[in-house]
Formats: sequence, C-alpha cells, structure tokens
Amino acid sequence: MHPSIPLAAQKAKITVAEFDRLLASHHPFASVLEIETLEIGPGSALLRLPDRSSHQRLGGIVAGPMLMGLADVALYAAIVGATGNSEAVTASLSMNFLRKAPPGGILAQATILKTGRLAAGEVLLVPAAGGDPVAQAISTWALPRGEGHGVRPHAGSDPV
Repeated sequence: MHPSIPLAAQKAKITVAEFDRLLASHHPFASVLEIETLEIGPGSALLRLPDRSSHQRLGGIVAGPMLMGLADVALYAAIVGATGNSEAVTASLSMNFLRKAPPGGILAQATILKTGRLAAGEVLLVPAAGGDPVAQAISTWALPRGEGHGVRPHAGSDPV
C-alpha cells in the first residue's frame, strides 16, 4: 500500500489466478480444505470454504479448525494483495467463535488494518447462505524484507 494514495484507488499486487497458483505450489493444505478465492483487493480478500461433510464435526456444524484455516488463508490473500509479499508468515491469530457455523459454505471477508514491518488484519466469517457472523479473527503477520520476496507483477508468471 502506498501511504499517499487512497487504498480504494490502488490495485491489488496479485490476481486471483496468481494467488491460486501460489497456494497450489507453496501452500497445498489450502487445496485439501478446497478453499476458493473469490476476490482479492489491495488490502482485502473474499474467500469461501465450500460445503463438505469432511469440514463438519460431531453435531453437523463446521469444525473450528476449518474456520481457523479459512481465516488464515483469507488474511494471507489480503496481505499479498496489499504488499505483494508472498513470504508473509502468521505471527498470531486470535479466533472468536460467535455461534455455531451451520452446514453450508462459509465466506471469509479479510481486511488489512496496517502494514509495515508487521501487518495486522481481521476476518469476519459468515454463512454463504446469509445470516449473522459465526466467527471473527484478528491476526498479525511478519513481513520478511529483502530480495526475492513478493510476487512477479506480470500475468501468467509464477509467484515467487
């Protein structure tokens, strides 16, 4: 993010297609969860955890670890969208479970609150069918600096 240009006027530093390739090549656990990237902006992201029986726990609700994984990947997408730094790593993640997550897809709306040496952001998780939020996460991320960090800006290139 550039400090003098309003965030809404900036362009994301990675496309959805580039981010999906980055996940497939460097973070394959996201494909195990079948997380879908819907949108990436310059400091925001919208991802979806699809409706799968393998995501549910006893009682037919979406399991907490699935929600935490979704929140983590959503924040990663928003951070890479804002900074271009694909080597960002989670420093902390605090999850607030607000109510049972019903069966069905879950949407994760991630927003970056701050970038610098560290990044901070939040994620709101809501049922894809609509309704009240089921969870909220707050997270900080370390942003490694130096040569080789980030994604290549050209479409069709492999993320670094």
